[in-house]
Amino acid sequence: MARTSTVNRPHVPLGSLTQPGARAGAQCRACGSERVTRIAMALTDGSPVQFTSCHHCEHRTWEEQGSASEVIPVHRVLDRARKG
Repeated sequence: MARTSTVNRPHVPLGSLTQPGARAGAQCRACGSERVTRIAMALTDGSPVQFTSCHHCEHRTWEEQGSASEVIPVHRVLDRARKG
């Protein structure tokens, strides 16, 4: 007979794109709207970047993460994302 164990794990609330509190601090560089989707990822070459897409004006930006976030053009993102 299989046994089940009870593990007490702390409840961790999940973020949501529909809840303003989950988007604290993120805003569109073009129009200033806080209605954005922001995704952090690493490109194929290992570069940490954040992609931001505005739901209001549809402006999109890629930012290189580091000591100072720098907006990078999409052609550089594509170059870094290609497999060598």
